[in-house]
Amino acid sequence: MIEILISVTFLIIAGYLIAKNYDAKIVLFLSGLALLYATVIIGKPIFQEGSTGSVWLDPFKMATNVFTMQMGIVGLTIMVLFGFANYMNHIGANDAMVHTLSKPIKKIKSVYILVPIVFLLGNALQMVLPSAAGLAILLMATLYPALRMAGMSPLTAGAVIATTATITPTPLGSDNVVVAQRLGISSLEYVMEFHAKVSIPALIAMAVAHLLWQRYMDKRQGTVHVPFEIPHTKDEQNAPLPPSWYAIFPVMPIILLLIFNLGFIDPETQKSTINLGLVEITLISIILPMFVELIRKGDIKQSIKDFNLFFEGMGQGFYQVVSLIIAAGLFVEGLKSIGVIGLLTNSLNDVQGAGSILMLFFSGMAALIGFISGSGIAVFHSFIKIIPEITEQMGVSTVLVALPMQLTANLIRSVSPVAAVIIVVASTLKVSPIEIVKRTSIPVFTGIFVCLILSYYYFG
Repeated sequence: MIEILISVTFLIIAGYLIAKNYDAKIVLFLSGLALLYATVIIGKPIFQEGSTGSVWLDPFKMATNVFTMQMGIVGLTIMVLFGFANYMNHIGANDAMVHTLSKPIKKIKSVYILVPIVFLLGNALQMVLPSAAGLAILLMATLYPALRMAGMSPLTAGAVIATTATITPTPLGSDNVVVAQRLGISSLEYVMEFHAKVSIPALIAMAVAHLLWQRYMDKRQGTVHVPFEIPHTKDEQNAPLPPSWYAIFPVMPIILLLIFNLGFIDPETQKSTINLGLVEITLISIILPMFVELIRKGDIKQSIKDFNLFFEGMGQGFYQVVSLIIAAGLFVEGLKSIGVIGLLTNSLNDVQGAGSILMLFFSGMAALIGFISGSGIAVFHSFIKIIPEITEQMGVSTVLVALPMQLTANLIRSVSPVAAVIIVVASTLKVSPIEIVKRTSIPVFTGIFVCLILSYYYFG
């Protein structure tokens, strides 16, 4: 009982602090250390073997182990992807992609037909720019004026943009990389075999819900025809876009993933004869645009200097994602060491329908804390490490628990009034974040409902 009380206390404290916008990395890291010391105080060993020789120093040995484990292939992959995205943004390839894809939108005359199209297109852009807030900033600057000129109301356009970075089935997503590693498969396999089965129908359902809900809300609030005045800002000459064919560079890793995994199949084994991981493919994908930049600009020194942005982006990847995974990993090790994970597993072992209970429990935690804090990803990273251990002991599909939690954690962000993406859109429109949340709520909860139902149907 003491183990449960201690664990629940730390879970409540950590959740409260994260909800109050304390840095999730620091909260989880310190909570993990505190749980490990609580384990020592109640007389439980942290290590069965491999101890430092002092139980009071073992928590730091555990922290070292977590750093070592998480800085392996998963951490490296995430950092390389961030570096790639940073370089693509610098050379204008991301802008070229958005510019190319937004051209057809301007030709569509029906405002509400635009709603599902823009929603699905925006989610496709998540493959290029995985940051929800970053994508929202880009789309509010580039796509929003086009939508308003087409006659779309401000709140409808803002709501669609606020839900663009949600659950795109991309093998380049850092959360997909993490889950795939836990399942012992490639991120492409995970996305194709599991994620896409649930996320694509959910996205389609959300697109339909957007159309119906935004049309209803526009009529209810009298915002169907709101004139758009082009803002007169200071006359500035933006840097010219690179050639339109630069739009191919951001999706090169996906193209190469498909080519190497599907284009070199041995007819006897039905397996690819080329064994390249996502890190190697991303490095290949960044070399070509580097040389193209060198030739196009003709400045060798500047082109080499610009490539430093790749390594700068890797640092951002460590700071924004990998450090969170490390902190969450230490927090989970604390929960495991004190014994609460074992108690949870044993208590559910003989329960009928334990799989659905676990699915709802972990997805519910992601939704609750995600709504309060603006991000369910911290919760997701906290528990993804132990979900396979729990499900294997209970004979439950790991995907049944991990996938809906992952999708819920990503979706819930778009209905949290404190989420960065909601604040970005609301501040641009000069409205309360609650006004944006009202517009995103029905599509998002539709997506969560579809994800839960399909996850149980396919993997339950």
